[in-house]
Amino acid sequence: MSPLDITNVPSLWERLQTADKPIILYGMGDGAQKVLNVMNEKNISPAGFMASDDFVRGHSFAGFEVRKYSDIKAQYGEFIVLVCFGTQRPEVLENIHRIAAEQELYVPDVPVIGGGLFDKEYAEEHIEELSEVYGMLADEQSRRLFEGWLYYRISGDIRYLIPHQTEKGAAYPLLELGESETYADLGAFNGDTVEEFLTATGGKVRRVYAFEPDRKSLERLKKRHAALEDKLVTINAGAWDREEELPFVSKGGRNSGFIPFTGGLPPKAASVKMTPMKSLDGVAGDDDVTVIKFDTEGCEDRAIDGCEQIIRRCKPKLIVSLYHRPEDMFALPLKIKALNPEYRMYLREPPYLPAWDVELYCK
Repeated sequence: MSPLDITNVPSLWERLQTADKPIILYGMGDGAQKVLNVMNEKNISPAGFMASDDFVRGHSFAGFEVRKYSDIKAQYGEFIVLVCFGTQRPEVLENIHRIAAEQELYVPDVPVIGGGLFDKEYAEEHIEELSEVYGMLADEQSRRLFEGWLYYRISGDIRYLIPHQTEKGAAYPLLELGESETYADLGAFNGDTVEEFLTATGGKVRRVYAFEPDRKSLERLKKRHAALEDKLVTINAGAWDREEELPFVSKGGRNSGFIPFTGGLPPKAASVKMTPMKSLDGVAGDDDVTVIKFDTEGCEDRAIDGCEQIIRRCKPKLIVSLYHRPEDMFALPLKIKALNPEYRMYLREPPYLPAWDVELYCK
């Protein structure tokens, strides 16, 4: 019998198909388009779109006027709100909770990168793999988060998720970091996570390998961490399992990614550039890398393959993003365990909606 029971977890999409209230999408852009795409596939009709008061300003989306919450409330009274953007900003999270106290509110789980959908049917198909990962987790906090995250992904109900979130940076002590770590940041963006790592180690580090496919972001990283001097090795490439070039969609943040790029709004041609890909095994060679962070916008599976020699030889501590693709929740932990069965695995997530920044910590 599986330790995870999803029998009584309500399905978001089934709820919306039988909704007796108007459905309002909160947000514009990629997230709203992805949710709208799923609704269209399931013959669910939106009643309109809303945005925060500062962002309305005569906007329209998908043929609807984008309106204020107060105006929609005056028209309908009660309605269903679907939050269609990601945020970690306290004031925005506060506003979402305020709306949730007045209306039936959900945050649909749609893939950050690529296609597919993590719904109840998908969870039922993969319940044995999900249960195996649940059983691999090393502490009760991780198991509670995993279960709450699973129930949230099926239902869209943030009440399953919120109680198990922890403050950002609270997970670093799990790794028992020292002052002479060799850190590989795969998906280093503008250096923000390098900075978090340095804070966790008291500013001490032996070497930092920073992979970032976006050239402008990498330049900002170099300026931000100029004080590291020869300890910083920057690689203007995506983390992969071998050397090649792939078309990269640069959208300046979480919506950047490599082709095939599906869902959301189609990328502009000018934002697509052929970008080099490299493996950490190839770049670091025989160097004893002690910590690897994977946040590669949906390329985590191939990036892990590109670290196989280091993972087998050095058993580095790992920080792995698990939220980009539907299968990452179970496929990535199982892959890592197969490479090195000695790992103890923990799960943590800071306050974020949707359930982005869910990370696996291995030591």
